[in-house]
Amino acid sequence: MKLRTLISVIHPRIAVVAHDLTMVWLAWFGANWVRYNVQTAPPEIPLWSQEYWVVLGVQGLVLIWTGLYKGLWRFASMPDLVNIARGSVLGVIGIAIGLFVYDRLAGTPRSVLVIYPLALMLFLSAPRMLYRFWKDSRTDMVGNKPTLRVLILGAGRAGENLVREIRRENLYRPVGFVDDNVGLRGTKIHGVPVIGPIEELPQLAKEVAADMLVIAVPSANNQQMQRIVTLCEASQLPFRTIPRLQDVVEGRSNFNELKEVAIEDLLGRDPVSLDWTAIRTGLAGKRVLVTGGGGSIGAELCRQVARLGCDSLTVLELSEYNLYRIEQELRGEFPELVMNPVLGDCGDSATCERVFSHYRPHAVFHAAAFKHVPLLQGQAREALRNNLCGTQTLALTCDRHNVENFVLISTDKAVNPSSVMGATKRAAEIFCQALSLRSRTHFITVRFGNVLDSAGSVVPLFREQIRRSGPVTVTHPEITRYFMTIPEACQLILQAAVLGRGGEIFALDMGEPVKISYLAEQMILLAGKVPGKEIEIVYTGLRPGEKLFEELFHEQENYESTGHRKIFLAQSREVPWTELMQWLNRIDAAVRRFDEDECLRCLRALVPEFESDRNESADVVSIHKLTHANP
Repeated sequence: MKLRTLISVIHPRIAVVAHDLTMVWLAWFGANWVRYNVQTAPPEIPLWSQEYWVVLGVQGLVLIWTGLYKGLWRFASMPDLVNIARGSVLGVIGIAIGLFVYDRLAGTPRSVLVIYPLALMLFLSAPRMLYRFWKDSRTDMVGNKPTLRVLILGAGRAGENLVREIRRENLYRPVGFVDDNVGLRGTKIHGVPVIGPIEELPQLAKEVAADMLVIAVPSANNQQMQRIVTLCEASQLPFRTIPRLQDVVEGRSNFNELKEVAIEDLLGRDPVSLDWTAIRTGLAGKRVLVTGGGGSIGAELCRQVARLGCDSLTVLELSEYNLYRIEQELRGEFPELVMNPVLGDCGDSATCERVFSHYRPHAVFHAAAFKHVPLLQGQAREALRNNLCGTQTLALTCDRHNVENFVLISTDKAVNPSSVMGATKRAAEIFCQALSLRSRTHFITVRFGNVLDSAGSVVPLFREQIRRSGPVTVTHPEITRYFMTIPEACQLILQAAVLGRGGEIFALDMGEPVKISYLAEQMILLAGKVPGKEIEIVYTGLRPGEKLFEELFHEQENYESTGHRKIFLAQSREVPWTELMQWLNRIDAAVRRFDEDECLRCLRALVPEFESDRNESADVVSIHKLTHANP
């Protein structure tokens, strides 16, 4: 097999090398003929002599050394002409040295050494350019319409399928593959050659005169995508990608649909491996309620639950437009789904009682929350009313109606909170843990970081700023955040819901933190602009309640692994039920009086680690470290 691969790589080059050596012989013979035919009585020029061995040997080695045979005649271009010129000049120097050693240049006129490289440049260049012109003239027009010359990154199954689809549609013309698999080098896939490694993309794109690049590596992780996109940007050509395998499997994209590279492609991580059997067993045929079901996380949870074949799905949403939008989407995509859209506030006890009495859910996913940190910093009453009191109302209703599972969707901002928003979410975690000890309902908390492209997140903000030609505003050069995609977050929420038995706080593996400045630079580059030149990045300073680094565990929390490698279990401190209810009653009274100062005092008492003006914790615990620790 290896021999066959070797032959397939070498064979196409043999004819090219034979042609070039013939041209070397012709150039040397022609140079001698021109030199001697200026005489009145020119001597007979022999077709072969001993010096030809020196000429062919030296010149052949020089042409190989210059890399001339890495290119293909089909894509001959300026870099090939430069290599030919360089090889001709260096070759004549080597020939002069070789002949001097052989016979002191006794039989070689000096003028031949001047004529020869010029003749060789012509004899090597002309056939290559004529061949390319002939091939282009045959295929540059498809149906009287010019086609874009496309260079495909990735010669695997995805690239092969893409070529077939492209040729069927006749919209683009594939001119080559680049792939790091050495065994594919020099081969052809559906007549399209594999011309080199991805590392040489900028040079190869020029050699084949590509108009566009297409990334056909749907299984690439974020590090690989970052490398590929950097090389695509260096080529200064437009580039597209085919969807990731996960998006195709989940029905969000068609396999051969070309799309622009999104920031999720660069920051997304390896596909999540889930126990879908356990998840489907836990939710199939169940009545499910999702609060905040029109938001970014809530809407994706609705989609995932609908795919799993739930008996009915109730969506409780305060925003009329968001409820309308998710209802229209789900009814169109899942016509058999029994869906109950409810417009209302999960913090309204009458609404909760009506929903639970009428629809009798088995499982509740609580995604409704206020989450904008700077906005909530000066509105502690509203943050507490919605994030804590709303959770309390909903959870107590679940307890009264014997709901099987209640999943609170929390945030990494609840760890050592420096913001009102984070502190209210931490208080909600404390309440759910305490209630779980007194209830037949399994109260489970899932904690994770920023979600790419969710409503109110930094990605839509940067996208809008870029659309307006900047500036893009970043709070601090060193600020970092954990990121995951919306589908990945929701799938891990579903997995945690199956793992939980009540009272747990699960933290999701968020991978490596990402610098927001890097995120801004990549989004500008993906928009076809140059950071710092065409669009400025302006640093505005940390906002109220904002931290430089987020944490996934408090330093005093005990953590341990679970049955899933991307889900960790935190054992937080417990608050006695009587003490907890005393503080919650005071908070409820302060909320009713609209007493902001009392709201903040009670919040600090319930969450003593909450310090809104504290500096960054020196003891930041990252999931990356936890994955290598022994609990």
